[in-house]
Amino acid sequence: MRVLLTGSSRGIGRAIAERLAKPGTELALCASQPSSALGDAVEACRRSGARAEGLTGDLGDSAVPAALVAEATSLFGGLDAVVSNAGLAIPGSLTDDIDEAEWDRTFSVNLRSAWLLARAAYPDLKSASGSFLAVASMSGVEPYPGTGAYSASKAALIMLVRTLALEWAASGVRANCVSPGLFLSAMTAPIYADAEKRSAREALVPMHRIGDPARDFAGLVEFMLSADAGYITGQNVLADGGLIGSIHTQVADRPKSSPLS
Repeated sequence: MRVLLTGSSRGIGRAIAERLAKPGTELALCASQPSSALGDAVEACRRSGARAEGLTGDLGDSAVPAALVAEATSLFGGLDAVVSNAGLAIPGSLTDDIDEAEWDRTFSVNLRSAWLLARAAYPDLKSASGSFLAVASMSGVEPYPGTGAYSASKAALIMLVRTLALEWAASGVRANCVSPGLFLSAMTAPIYADAEKRSAREALVPMHRIGDPARDFAGLVEFMLSADAGYITGQNVLADGGLIGSIHTQVADRPKSSPLS
């Protein structure tokens, strides 16, 4: 399998890269700029027997997604899958804090880059009957105040992928989203470094733990790219430990014999 993976130098992206790294797999690991973290990810994948190459470019630049696809296809002779994982969250309220430049930056990285990656990769994915997979977020299903445009961009990403799935279905190309809930990642590490905040969040999750990228998410990505998921398209698969579905369990003092309304 020949895979282009963005946001691959750390966190969830690094866990995905290492899960996919097997003999016979070719991985284009993408990051915004050269770094020791990207080099470490490439070397870790090579040690597992995969061919891995590090590519760089700022996905906020509209020319970069197509350039990354072109470089990957030149290296590997084509692509079987694209995993659009890179994203950012700029904190602040939509009313008072975030400005137009921050809004545009969030949407360009979280949404526009996925569209441009998909469009550029489509000819290769069509030839391979391949798959496009975007990493969205629980915050794209339910709003998360205080993260500026993040929730809006992830909700739009889910709809983008659902639309691509319909456009591509007849050509044999699948498009899906996978959405993490409360996970430990490079983006959330500062939150979970606070033991009190971590404990409070764990208490909200029915499984009573924060998700681990390697244990709880990378395998889902591997499955969604595999032939075993070959009849799944246009879906957003949520990995949240049951959190979003647990709202009724968090309403105190409700009558046990009557429904909520």
